[in-house]
Amino acid sequence: MSYDENPHPARQRRRGNLTIAIAALVPTALAGWLVWQAMSGPEENEPPKVLPLPSKQTTAGKPGPAASESPTLAPPTTASPSKSPSSSGKGGEGPLAGKVVVVDPGHNPGNFRHTAEINKLVNIGTNSKECDTTGTATNDGYTEAAFTRDVSQRLRTLLEKQGATVKFTHDNDRAFGPCVDERARIGNKAAADAVISIHADGAADGDRGFHVILPALVKAGDADTTAIVGPSRDLGERIAGKFVRATGSAPSNYVGDGTGLDVRKDLGGLNLSTVPKVFIECGNMRDPKDEALLTSSSWRQKAAQGIADGISSYLLK
Repeated sequence: MSYDENPHPARQRRRGNLTIAIAALVPTALAGWLVWQAMSGPEENEPPKVLPLPSKQTTAGKPGPAASESPTLAPPTTASPSKSPSSSGKGGEGPLAGKVVVVDPGHNPGNFRHTAEINKLVNIGTNSKECDTTGTATNDGYTEAAFTRDVSQRLRTLLEKQGATVKFTHDNDRAFGPCVDERARIGNKAAADAVISIHADGAADGDRGFHVILPALVKAGDADTTAIVGPSRDLGERIAGKFVRATGSAPSNYVGDGTGLDVRKDLGGLNLSTVPKVFIECGNMRDPKDEALLTSSSWRQKAAQGIADGISSYLLK
């Protein structure tokens, strides 16, 4: 499971967002959906089931056999959990000059070595949740943390070429984490124009496609998303549309009623954000057809391009 706070929650469906998002998504989603239909089987009608991590594991950050195209990643250092986020420094020239984008690679390859630390509860406004989780993996052991870092690095390159200043919440500079509340604070402190948290899902075989998670209206404790709900939806819709176009992937067949959008109020990374922020689940690591995409370096480049195009569209509107 890729959501930051809980690796095995009962997956909840939200059925109220179709009419809001469908107008923005239909034109671009249709082409990707047709491609998807050509290579996929019948859509699942049963509720998706959250599966545990596969029993076959490899060293964190090192792809299994199906991910042979993935770059070799250095093991995490023993840096302090409170170390400053990685930054590209000042942006260059280009249409996004002056814009700040925070990229949040989901999970950390070292999390599995620090279960006590990542299981510590943190306040997410509405309640308390785990600091972080290990994330999911393919059946061949390619970890979500390796996937999210790879796509995030590709995304940084694309955004910097357009002049943006790109900051990471972590970039092989921490032993574990950061916790979900700190991930939110990093984006807030940077006064980011947009924040994207990159993930891959861990659902049942047959559950396919991507979805973008948007913040719900939350006002509780330290959480108040009033100011970011609208801008975050705009950001999420643009990313969803561009992701379809760049990758040919269809919106999820198990979350979001075919819109590729899902609204949630249980994610600390969204609840505590004061700047526009969304999550993207790029695909399902536990489905063989999605796995073939997620473990392909050429597809990951397309995924990064789609996300970059969506962010650019939002920032240049």
